[in-house]
Amino acid sequence: MAQTISSLLPPVEAAVRRYDLIADDDRIAVGVSGGKDSVALLAVLANLKQYYPVPFSLTAITLDPGFDGPADFSAVEALCERLGVPYVLKRTHLWEAVVAEGQADHPCSLCAKMRRGALHKAAKEAGCNVVALGHHLDDAAETFFMNLTAGSTLGCFSPKTYLDRSDLTLIRPLVFLTEKQIAAAVKTDALPVVRSACPADGVTARQQAKDQLKALSATYGDLPDKIVSALQKAHLSGW
Repeated sequence: MAQTISSLLPPVEAAVRRYDLIADDDRIAVGVSGGKDSVALLAVLANLKQYYPVPFSLTAITLDPGFDGPADFSAVEALCERLGVPYVLKRTHLWEAVVAEGQADHPCSLCAKMRRGALHKAAKEAGCNVVALGHHLDDAAETFFMNLTAGSTLGCFSPKTYLDRSDLTLIRPLVFLTEKQIAAAVKTDALPVVRSACPADGVTARQQAKDQLKALSATYGDLPDKIVSALQKAHLSGW
């Protein structure tokens, strides 16, 4: 049976209920980079909103880092219009700032930090109290693996995190879904994907972790799924 956005709803609803990700009248800003994970998240939450017993609202927010001039997000805007979700596009100079700091050869850490700050600011300006991010099960396993191998720590991002500085709650409704499931649903439902112009795309530490976990899974079975299961059993990092 082909994966569709509708078929992603049960695992998303399970995550929402297990980790209490959505409360009454939450105003959720969905971070939409234009990648497959973020457009799937937007579509799933727009569908969930139609029947979920707890009322909530959505606003889609895109930050254009300006990697190679202004990117074209018109297809994402059209998707938001079709889903009935307000759309905010923020043009930024994040990449210029990364280059100015001399971090163009190793941009990920600084770029991610600035993008987080800009997204949180945009969410507050839009009147939102929650930010939804498109991290999935494989992202969780890769983050755990990187923390273990590079940082000598046992930890991962949490499905739900409250940020007291900005008074925002971060939620990750896709954590029970694999990247493969999401990619298949996006393809089946022909959702628009905006390819990243980031010069580091595909050559990051996360990509290395992804490749290593794939190689280890050939010997030990589905390692990402086992890692997430272990996080839950240990109640590590809010899992």
